[in-house]
Amino acid sequence: MTGNLELLGSVLAAAKDEGRAALVGYLPAGFPTIDGAVDAMTAMIEGGCDIVEVGLPHSDPVLDGPVIQTADDIALRNGVRIRDVIRTVGEVHARTGAPILCMTYWNPVDRYGVERFAADLAEAGGAGCILPDLPVEESEIWRKAAEQHGLATVFVVAPSSRDERLAKITAAGSGFVYAASLMGVTGTRESVGQEARALVERTRATTSLPVCVGLGVSNATQAAEVAVFADGVIVGSAFVKRLLDAEGDTEAGLAGLRELAGELAEGVRTAR
Repeated sequence: MTGNLELLGSVLAAAKDEGRAALVGYLPAGFPTIDGAVDAMTAMIEGGCDIVEVGLPHSDPVLDGPVIQTADDIALRNGVRIRDVIRTVGEVHARTGAPILCMTYWNPVDRYGVERFAADLAEAGGAGCILPDLPVEESEIWRKAAEQHGLATVFVVAPSSRDERLAKITAAGSGFVYAASLMGVTGTRESVGQEARALVERTRATTSLPVCVGLGVSNATQAAEVAVFADGVIVGSAFVKRLLDAEGDTEAGLAGLRELAGELAEGVRTAR
């Protein structure tokens, strides 16, 4: 079975045809519980997310700020395993029909087995992987497996990436390019800033892939600000915070996710 790389491309293209950016939501698997994560991600799509990234919880998430680290800790205490992450991808896709990606550091994939991970993710209906710590120079083994199984390989670029480096990264990637809007870890910010716009422009000069911006977007105003120049707006910590703020009240948590997704979806639509 092949993965849903083509579905990912068609959803991003459809958003562009509507004259808007796509809304991409992130949540770790296993949070607030293993089954609760499926309900939560489904609620995010029902609320207005076009695409969801399922985080593979890691004990040392170098890119992630305190909010996502808290969620990862809860997920790991819940006993989440890689097979649960892949099952989460599959169940959310089956319920919604939306493209679902896995966001993971490289070590768990390597330990699980590169070919096995790609095959299982594709079998579940996954659209691809975001691999923030995998250097493009060391990515060939993954890219071959991903291509064979119809999965996107999404690389992360940053404001510090030089133009020649951007070209190398975007040439190797597929699906879209994840542009980190600022240097540092994930988390909500007061403003997303001009660095993101400049990075998107420089990245676009090297590729025809859509460029989606993440790190720091937490509300409709910021989503609208980023949607003016990006093909997609990625929101993670703000969704996690809604669930943490619900303090175990399942219905309140799901309602909060739908509400936030709706506000952000309106933001990406009013930008242009």
